[in-house]
Amino acid sequence: MNKNYNTICTKGLIVVNICIFLGLTLIGNTEDVVFMAEHGAMYEPYIIQGREYYRLFTSQFLHFGIEHLLNNMVLLGALGWHVEEQTGHIKFLCIYLLSGIGGNLCSLFWNMIHGNTVISAGASGAVFGLMGALACIFIKNKGKLGNLTGKGIAVLIALSLYVGFTSSGVDNIAHIGGLLFGFLATFFLYRAPKSKESPSFL
Repeated sequence: MNKNYNTICTKGLIVVNICIFLGLTLIGNTEDVVFMAEHGAMYEPYIIQGREYYRLFTSQFLHFGIEHLLNNMVLLGALGWHVEEQTGHIKFLCIYLLSGIGGNLCSLFWNMIHGNTVISAGASGAVFGLMGALACIFIKNKGKLGNLTGKGIAVLIALSLYVGFTSSGVDNIAHIGGLLFGFLATFFLYRAPKSKESPSFL
C-alpha cells in the first residue's frame, strides 16, 4: 500500500463527526436520548409512522457522549485509511455510507420484529462495515494486504463483536448488519489489482 496516499475521506469523516458532536454539545446534552432523537437519531416511530427516512443516514454522525465518539473515531481512523488506500475515495465513501445505512436498516427491522422501541445512533455500523471491507479486500487479494494478516482481521472482528455482546446499550444488530453490508459492497465495488500493479483509485 502507498503510505503517501492521501486518505482525505477518512480524515474528513472524522472531522465531520467531531464537528457535529461539538455543535450538539453546545446546544444540549448528547447523552440525553430525547435530545438525540430530536436531532436525527434512529427512532422507529419517527421513521415508519413519520416517514423520516433520513434518520437512517443522519444517525451515523451522532454519538452519545465523548467516549462513544472517541471509540468510533479511533476505529474509523485505524480502519479507514487501509480501506481508502485500496479502494479510492469515492468507493470508500460508498462502502462506508452503505454500511452505516445497511446496519441501521437491519437494526430497524430487528426491533420492529421483536417489538422493541429504542433510540440509537453512532458510526459503529459504518465502522464495522470497514472491517467487512478489509476482510473482502484480503480475500480478493488472495491473502495479501500489506502488513495485515487474515488472522489479525478475524481477531479484530471477533474481539469487536465480543465487546459489543458483553456490553450493555450496544446495537449489535447494527454492527453485524454493517459488517455484512461492508463486505457485500466491497465485493461488488472493489477490483483487486493484477500482480505487479498498484491499486487503481477512483
